Amino acid sequence: MGVTGLRSAAEIVVEGRVQGVGYRDFVQRKAASLGLAGYVMNLKDGKVRVRVEGGRDLIEELARDLEKGPPLSHVQTVAVMWRPVTGRFSSFGIRYAEFDP
Repeated sequence: MGVTGLRSAAEIVVEGRVQGVGYRDFVQRKAASLGLAGYVMNLKDGKVRVRVEGGRDLIEELARDLEKGPPLSHVQTVAVMWRPVTGRFSSFGIRYAEFDP
C-alpha cells in the first residue's frame, strides 16, 4: 500500500446549495465507492459536514468530487480540515440530525 495507504481523517464542510438536492446521498455513494468510513450530515446553517477516515489520497479524491456535487447542487466552497484518526467508523453513512453523536 505504501505511503498512500496510511490512514488519515478529515472534516469537510461544504457551502452552497447543498441541502434538498440529494447531496448527502451523493456523498455517501462516492465515499462508499472509495472505501472510506465516516458520515455526512446537514447542518442547521444550510451547510453539509462530512467526517471521513481512510487513505489521504482517497479523501482528497472525495473532496474533489464534493466540489462538483450532484446535478441540482451548486457548491460554493469546500473546506477540508485534517483531524486525528479515531477508528470509530466501520462504514460510511448518513446522519439525519445535527445532534447525532
